[in-house]
Parts: sequence; C-alpha cells; structure tokens
Amino acid sequence: MSNRLEQGMQTRREVLGDAHVDRAEAAKTAFDAPFQTLITEGAWGTVWADDTISRRERSMLTLALLAATGNFEEIPMHIRATANTGASQDDVMQAFLHVAVYAGVPKANHAIKLAKQTFKEMEAGS
Repeated sequence: MSNRLEQGMQTRREVLGDAHVDRAEAAKTAFDAPFQTLITEGAWGTVWADDTISRRERSMLTLALLAATGNFEEIPMHIRATANTGASQDDVMQAFLHVAVYAGVPKANHAIKLAKQTFKEMEAGS
C-alpha cells in the first residue's frame, strides 16, 4: 500500500468515520477498485490530508462546492462528517448562503433541505 493510500485511508476514516468507510470498502468490487484508490489517494491522501487549512474549512468548502455544482448526492455524507471536522450548523448555513449568492438560490435551497434532513437524522441518532 502506498504512503498516500495509507494516509488517505486514515484521513478518510477520521473525517467520514469507520462505519462509513467500512461500508464503502465492503461494497468495493474489482470494477470500482481503481476509482476507490484514486479518491483515497487524491481526495483523502492529498487534499484532505493537507493541513494548510483546517478540516472545518475544508468541510465548508466541500459542502459549498457540492451544492454549487449540483452534486447533491454527497451532501448528506459531508453533513455527517461535520461531526468530525468541527464545522457547525451555522458554518454550514454560511457556506450555503454563499452558494445562494454566487451559484443560485435553487441549488442552495436544495442543499439546505438535505442538510436539515441529515442534521435531524444525526440528532435522532440515525
């Protein structure tokens, strides 16, 4: 295992939690293994592992970028990760307010809907 892959797996577990990563690893097949390696090395072993900015800030950036680009499927996962990154609900709202101004109200509105639902699930323990 490469150093970047090892670092990526460690960072991924710290941010997303063991349960999420264990589920993703259990679902991995020979078909998507190259993609899983790419995101573990690139996203988690390089970008998220860099300490130039905090994980709280990365969380906010990631959520804003997902919303701004309409990649809503990963918003709940990254909302759940805020429990590990230190991004508060207020931080998340500020990120989505930026999305509303710079990328569009409908995208921010949908992201906020997903965030509200996910925060509610988190508070309920699910």
